[in-house]
Amino acid sequence: MIKQWLQKNLKGDPVLWGIVIAFSLISVAVVYSATGTLAYKMMEGNTEYFLFKHTSLILVGLGFMWIAHKVPYRYYSRLSLVALIVSAPLLIFTFFYGSNINEASRWITIPVINQTFQPSDLAKLALISYLASMLSKRQDGVDNWKSALLPMVLWTGFICGLIALTNTSTAVLLFITCVLLMFIGRVPLKQLAVMVLVVGVVGTTALALGQRMDTAVSRFEDFMDPSEVPFQLEQSYIAIATGGVLGKGPGNSDQRDILPHPYSDFIYAIILEEYGLVGGVVVLFLYLAFLYRGLVTVTKSNGAFASLLSAGVCFSLVMQGMVNMAVAVGLGPITGLPLPLLSMGGTSLIFTGISIGIILSVSRTDMEEKRNATAVNSTLKTQVNA
Repeated sequence: MIKQWLQKNLKGDPVLWGIVIAFSLISVAVVYSATGTLAYKMMEGNTEYFLFKHTSLILVGLGFMWIAHKVPYRYYSRLSLVALIVSAPLLIFTFFYGSNINEASRWITIPVINQTFQPSDLAKLALISYLASMLSKRQDGVDNWKSALLPMVLWTGFICGLIALTNTSTAVLLFITCVLLMFIGRVPLKQLAVMVLVVGVVGTTALALGQRMDTAVSRFEDFMDPSEVPFQLEQSYIAIATGGVLGKGPGNSDQRDILPHPYSDFIYAIILEEYGLVGGVVVLFLYLAFLYRGLVTVTKSNGAFASLLSAGVCFSLVMQGMVNMAVAVGLGPITGLPLPLLSMGGTSLIFTGISIGIILSVSRTDMEEKRNATAVNSTLKTQVNA
């Protein structure tokens, strides 16, 4: 009975559904542990406050994922340009009037529900969808500057530049995703190099005019100077070292009381402390499994748009996860990137759910088309035999 319900309501790649549910369960456990002290201090001893809040947001994110996977993926091509046009003024508004947290204006507080919203989450998804749509429509003339490349270069530079005003790491990661997507979309290397140069100049200018230039430079210098270990990274090292192979056990983290943002930017350090090297490897394996299933969807999908859309969304999520984990173990300069599917967040969980829902939508459509084709062939064979 349960199996039939799941097959009827959860369409698309079942392994991908299982990976997302596994991530959600891990996230609830780790965030509950990482926010215990914070909740006790801020909520007058109510240590379950963030547990219930985070769990509800995960359920909302899963709900949006379910809705997104029911929508035929072709509709996302039509919505991409509209979403870009909406996200651009939101990014500008956020830069001037957004809530300033940690010397960066990245958030808009939604009235009534009092929930923060990062327009960059919408902009990332919109830009990836737009590029996938443009590349699929211009496959025969993808090297034509005026009709194909110029709009993509302008939108990529504009959106990445606006994000770079307040969030360097997100802008860089989005730009890398766009370059990778255009490479897969058969944009010639010469044109791709020109785009990298143009967007690089725009991004550097935006960084210089924005809020994060000094922070970006100092973090890069700290990473290149082995004699100086930043406070966050030092505490992360302690968490990893004391966790050992099997960890201290769920809820037994000591560094959650000292490490800045243990529930978001450095949640992987808490995982390594409480669940040890084994837990860290399991999380890494889940991301690699997510990447593999995403690429399986890419290879099985029919049409350029479906393939490019799935690839862009999948690469964006997995690369962010890899960067976050690399930072926690000292393999990269400190960033403000959360760990997708695991870190505590607000509307970012919703947009992550929508992103995965898009991949599942491509997978669902492909499976339904193959099933229908098989049914038609079976009917034809029956008629011929009769």
